[in-house]
Formats: sequence, structure tokens, C-alpha cells
Amino acid sequence: MKTIGVDVGGTFTDLVFCDMTNGDIAIHKVATTPDDPSRGVMTGITELCAASGVDPASIDYVFHGTTTATNAVLENKGAKAGMITNEGFRDIIHIARHQRVEHYSIIQELPWQARPLVKRQHRKTVGGRLIPPTGEELVPLDRDAVRRAAEELKAEGVESVAICFLFSYLNPAHELEAKAIVEAVMPDAFVTTSAFISPQFREFERFTTAALAAFIGPKVDRYIDHLDTALKTNGVHGDLRIMASNGGVATTKMVVEKPTLTLLSGLAAGVLGGKWIGDITNRPRLITFDIGGTSADIGIIVDGVFAETDARSTSIAGFPLLMPMIDIHTIGAGGGSIAHVDRGGAFRVGPQSAGAVPGPAAYGHGGKEPTVTDANLVLGRLVPQDFLGGSMKLDAEAATEVVGELAQKLGLSLNETAEGILTIINSNMGNAIRSRTVQKGIDPRGFALVAFGGAGPLHGVEVAKMLGIPEVIVPPFPGITSAMGLLTTDLKYDLTRTQFQVSGAIDLTRINTDCVAMETELSAQFAADKIASADVSFQRTGDLRYVGQGYELKIAFPAGEITEAGMEEVFAAFHRVHAAEYGHAFPTSPIEIVNLRVSGIGKMPKITKLKPPAGGSLAEALVHTRPSVFRIDGTLQTFDTPVYHREKLPLGERFNGPAIILQKDSTTVMTPYCSAVVDPSGSILITLGDSK
Repeated sequence: MKTIGVDVGGTFTDLVFCDMTNGDIAIHKVATTPDDPSRGVMTGITELCAASGVDPASIDYVFHGTTTATNAVLENKGAKAGMITNEGFRDIIHIARHQRVEHYSIIQELPWQARPLVKRQHRKTVGGRLIPPTGEELVPLDRDAVRRAAEELKAEGVESVAICFLFSYLNPAHELEAKAIVEAVMPDAFVTTSAFISPQFREFERFTTAALAAFIGPKVDRYIDHLDTALKTNGVHGDLRIMASNGGVATTKMVVEKPTLTLLSGLAAGVLGGKWIGDITNRPRLITFDIGGTSADIGIIVDGVFAETDARSTSIAGFPLLMPMIDIHTIGAGGGSIAHVDRGGAFRVGPQSAGAVPGPAAYGHGGKEPTVTDANLVLGRLVPQDFLGGSMKLDAEAATEVVGELAQKLGLSLNETAEGILTIINSNMGNAIRSRTVQKGIDPRGFALVAFGGAGPLHGVEVAKMLGIPEVIVPPFPGITSAMGLLTTDLKYDLTRTQFQVSGAIDLTRINTDCVAMETELSAQFAADKIASADVSFQRTGDLRYVGQGYELKIAFPAGEITEAGMEEVFAAFHRVHAAEYGHAFPTSPIEIVNLRVSGIGKMPKITKLKPPAGGSLAEALVHTRPSVFRIDGTLQTFDTPVYHREKLPLGERFNGPAIILQKDSTTVMTPYCSAVVDPSGSILITLGDSK
């Protein structure tokens, strides 16, 4: 079984080839092509196959993490979308909940008003009403009004339509009728319904999620079709699977129908890659720290389980999103982050990025502003002649020039400015980790930091020291860990049914019927995807809260027939989770089941472990020594720093920092007063020490 994982980042596209039968691994990086990411993907696959002597026709699967949907939302460059909804509810996605994004700010942007996914003139209303608690019809759907609305949207040049009716999560009949009418009038449009995308209560969030699907749907469809065609044209006939934000992969058909699955696609792969590294190094408590060219992405793994978002916090670009997602926190901090003096005279780094084009000045592609990469080069932490395994040379003079210009503005020396850039960016990233750990009652000192991405190993040790994290793990191939993560997961789909049942009056028949119905529906989907029934499993969960609460906690439900005793165990688990999350519980208070969820998992070929590295000795690994600058006890000091080739480092032999460790996909920087050892898995385990 031969597979390729491809992760498209803001600056580089990362690729990994794995032969599952013998464990052979090959990696590659190419520049991302922002105008058409599939072009960079195909260039990378073609070059990787050629360099590895692999026939493209022998590839069984291509697993892909894409930023197409995410970028469309972040850059507000989606489709011209329309919406059809109930009379009187045209402005739900504008009014929202009257909750302030920033409670104490008198001036703030509300994304759904400042940059609406569906402009008001493209939101049409029609007669018809379903009512709770069962979704029975109160007012029939006005089919003629739906047809007129579709004709108006077509005349307005709308490319996609979201159909969003009240209480459709209880009964999707009206939405399905309207969808059929719209598709007849607009056969070339992308048409979806809120009940199909996210059949849950909370109409603002459900409508917005459907609007997001309409906003990104045509772009995702075109990208997937283009990539699939390009793969086949270049002789790659294996199945294409797309990374979903729930931690699994999905078929292209599923992604085209539910494009919101791919929001934060590549970021999810990074967390999976970090989890896999934890598994092979026996570290169950991890902070994943993925730094690329434009962003730093942070995930938390406790006892081998990654955190997931909830209805309170799931969003993208400020828009709420009712979809299962891995909990990932992203900030604008990466190798391409630009250092500048703001209008108030403050020294800042990011979130603006030089991106792939023109990139940092050091890349020699016309970049004129100082970036984090330039600062690392000025301080001697990057080797100009050995970047990307020597396939790319860095321009040290250009980096010195742009950092020097900033130094003149600040009235600082060249090294002080470069080190200041790193201190600021490291502090930004450290604060982001604190927001996901300390501010949530989690002590980061009990975790290991998995540093990956092109720039993660450059900054991991200094960020960990800021937070008191005792150990940094650098994966065997840190620059392509997200691509590796694509090869560690399964096909995964999720279904939801809203319940609104209260303890003491639980209808077990309804719960069991809904669970079986969802599992049957998922089984049919896996059968269509040619997954054997023996390779399919299910996980049940429920969203529970105390009666009167506004938000829920996710609690595991038992498999098989759910009995009264089983429900008592579920309620007891809810009290425990509530106490852990909020510091208290109310054992005598009634509990409400809001949603039932079933996740279906179809086994895919996965990489389990890597061949142990051959290793060597420190003397064999040593390339040369070079002066590198570090801040020690508040002062800048220059150290004669050994530079090693990673593949020749000895296994099990501890060595001390400072050190620079070279490999094709990343550079690892060990500061003074830390030590490291290469684990049998191939990961570098860096132990932090105290400065004098």
C-alpha cells in the first residue's frame, strides 16, 4: 500500500511518501502557488515520485490537507451567495444574538455585519412554517414564492444558495422541497440546506454555517475537481481523500457536498501528526506547536486525546460554526511574519506576513520588509548554504539590510533588533499557549511541547522556557509533520439529532431509535465509499447541560441498546465533567440532553511507526561551528555553535546546547543550557535547563 500526504501551507507545500508494506519514507517541500494551490501540489507529487523512483500509477491513496476553504473565508473571497428563508427572518444572520464579541470595547467589528457571507439583497423570504416539538407543518411551503426567489437570485448572478428554515433540524421536508425547486431553476448553482449541513438548534449558528457552505462551496468544488483531474492527467489514479476538521478524512464527494468539513483542514492534520509523535515517544500529554510561514497553530492533547471545540467557541474568522472540529488556536505568527513599527511607535511583529510571494528578504524573491526568518538568519541560527537541504540558498546580505533598516528606526543595534523580533514573536506564541492552558486551568509544566512545521523547531525551546515546559519534542520530519498526520487517521463522518429530553422523563425508545438510525445512515455512506463493514466502528456522544444553562458539554454514550442504568452512568459522567470544567457540579439538578451525536469511523491504511534512524556519532554529524547569538540573563552573547546534520546524530547519546541541527524540512535550534537525545523513534527529545 503506497500513500502520499500533501499539506498546503501559506509558504510551502509539504509532501510525504510512505510505502506501508516496508515503512519506506520520502519527504519533499515545494513553494506554495497561491494563485492555484493544485499546481504546487502536482509539482510536489511529480518531483517526489521522480526522486523516490516511484511510479505515480502505483500510488493507492493521496491524502490532502487544503487551505482553500479557510483562505476563502479569511480573505472574504468566496462565492456570490444567496439565501432563502422564512418570512420575517431575513436578517437572522445579521442581527445574530446581540452578544458583543469584545465585551468592553466601544468600537469593534461584527464580522457578520461588516463582511456578510450573504448580502441582504440576496436574502429572499417565502411563506411556510414548521413548529416544535416535532416539526409538524403549521403553514405549507409557498412553492411559487420559492420559484420566484430562485429566479430572482439567478437574475442577480448568484452562484450558490443556502436554504435555511426555522426548525428544519426537526423536519427537513420544507428545505428539501425548496432545494428541489431551486435546483430546477438554477441547475448550475451550488445549493445546500441548513438541515443537511448542520441539523441542530440555534438558528443563527445553523443559518450561518449553511451560509458558510454556500460562500465556499463553488470554490471548493472547483479546486477539488481541478486537483482530481490534474492527478489523473499525471498518472495518479489512487483515491483522493481530503482532511476534515473533525480529525478524519472524507471522500471528495462528501467534501463537495459539505465544504465546511474542510475549514481548518490542514491545521487538524498538524494536531494528528503531533498526537502520533506522542504515541511513538510515549508522551500522552502534549502541546502541539506548529509554526509555518504565516501562522502558529496550537492544539492540546491530554492522555492521548485531542481537545474538540464546542458550540461556545467554534468559529472561523469570527463566524460561528456548528461543526465538529479539533480545538486549534491560531495566531498570525510564522517565519514570514513582518516586523514593523506601528503608528503609535510600538515595535511589533505580525500578524502581517510576507507569505510565499515575495516571502522574506532572505529568500531573494524581492521581499523588502524584515521578517522572523530574516532575524533568525542575522543571529546565525539559520545556515545560508544549507536551507531546505541545500536546495535553496538564503541571502544573508538582504536579511541584514532589511533588519538593519528597522534597527535604525528603533535606535537599536542590528543584533538587538533581530533578537527583539524573536522575543516578540516568541512572547506572542507563548501567550497563545497560555490562553489554551493556564487560562483553562491546565498547567503547561506537566506537558511536552511538540515543535514542528518549518519554523517550530527554531522557536520551540525558547517558547517552552517562557512557559516552564520541561521538554521539547522535535519529530523526525518536523517540517512535514502535518503531512505525516494525514497518514495517521481514518475516514470519519458525523451525524447529529436534536433531542431536548430531561432526566426523569427520558424517552429511551427515541434515543435508541435515533442512534440506530444514524448508525444505519453512516453504514450506508461507508458502503458507498467501499469500506468493509468489519472496518467500520461508531462512537456515540451527547450534548448535555443542566436545565437552564445556555451551553452544553460533550459526554460519551454507551454502544448498543441504552438502558436506564446506562443513562444514569451518562448523567454521572456529566456531573464529573462539569466539575472538571467549571469547578463545581449540581448533583440534584435535572439534566437536559440537547443533541445526540454519532461519529462513524472507517479504517484507512495508516503509518504506525518509522524505521529507526541509522545514526552515527557527534563527530560524524558535525558540519562546522558558527557564531550564533542568544540572550542569556538579559544580555546578548555570541556562542561558537556546533552545526550538525540530523541523520548522523547518534541514538541515545545526550549532547548539550547550543546547537543547530540541519535537515531538509526544518532547522532545529538548541539554546545554551539545554540538552538533547535522539529517541529510538527518531524524535529529538530536548530537556530544558536553567541559565546561570
